[in-house]
Amino acid sequence: MQSKTIIFSDGASKGNPGPGGWGAIIMQKSKIKNQKEEMRVTEIGGKDKHTTNNRMELTAAINALDSLGKTKEEIVLHTDSSYVINGITGWVYGWQKKNWITSQKEQVMNRDLWEKLIAVSAGKKIKWNYVGGHIGVPGNERADVIATSFADSEEIKLFKGKFSDYFTEHWADVVA
Repeated sequence: MQSKTIIFSDGASKGNPGPGGWGAIIMQKSKIKNQKEEMRVTEIGGKDKHTTNNRMELTAAINALDSLGKTKEEIVLHTDSSYVINGITGWVYGWQKKNWITSQKEQVMNRDLWEKLIAVSAGKKIKWNYVGGHIGVPGNERADVIATSFADSEEIKLFKGKFSDYFTEHWADVVA
């Protein structure tokens, strides 16, 4: 098994702006007591009473990466937000050089969150991977369920445990 952390993150808002939620699934190897190393899964999520979809997409990635602390492992972060990927892999560099002003001579929207994403990404080896939303990618679909549940203020049970149990509970109908 390769030493890698896998994240699926998603954001949702009901209205833009409106009530919003974010969700992330973090899969990483860990060793518990004298047992062999195994893949563990942790789901996280949260909500905001008045926000936008883009803010929730950023918040999901920020919280997922922040939960890892300092790590030397490669991280593959899957998101259906081209806004997040384009921003963190390209746009932020130009914005920083221009004192957070866009090419249209306007203040960068969500600067506070972009700065947080830059900070939690610092020193980490992250591969940003775009996945199409709502096309049956299990991690993306589950992250969407988490985000939407929080946006709708619906109760949702977040999973934390072994990947083998997670696969059984959430992805049993998916053939990998």
